[in-house]
Amino acid sequence: MTKNILICGVGGQGTVLAAKVLSQAAISGGQHVLSAETIGMAQRGGSVTSHVRIGDDIFSPLIPKGTADIIIAFEAAEAVRNISYLKKDGLVIVNKKIVQPTTASLNNKTFSESEMIDYLEKTAGQVIAVDTDKACSDLHSSKVANMVLLGASCKTGLISKDELKAAIKLLVKPAFYKLNLKAVDYVQEKQKI
Repeated sequence: MTKNILICGVGGQGTVLAAKVLSQAAISGGQHVLSAETIGMAQRGGSVTSHVRIGDDIFSPLIPKGTADIIIAFEAAEAVRNISYLKKDGLVIVNKKIVQPTTASLNNKTFSESEMIDYLEKTAGQVIAVDTDKACSDLHSSKVANMVLLGASCKTGLISKDELKAAIKLLVKPAFYKLNLKAVDYVQEKQKI
């Protein structure tokens, strides 16, 4: 059985690391994985998308539109921008936070968190909105939102928490290992999914 996961956000949010950790967790679980990143102007806060495909019958790392089982969105507007990848009854795990694009602020226009989440709830099969700002505040680090969102994906059965933690151990610097484990556990304990 194939699982297609699109991870999206803006540069600097840790989306590429999240895709690598998710891929490694699936590989450690004995699954075949193909992945690819579309980075663009990521270093300037631009859009970043990672395609992760898990399963035996996959021959390309890119997810065709309308076939993603899950979108893990580090930013709500990026979830809306990439919603065409989601299959009809797909799941969106989304960070509630909006990162206002520079172009919007220059035009005195802003994106509304509630408008984005409402749109996703009308469009997707299921939406899990995660308050990563609260999680990062409680964990005393702004750099763990990516692992909080991956922790939420464990609650959906996408990957096991043990496989995720093993992948974190392989890919995250030792100085940040325990903090990242706390981020995975945080959403397990605090977020009702």
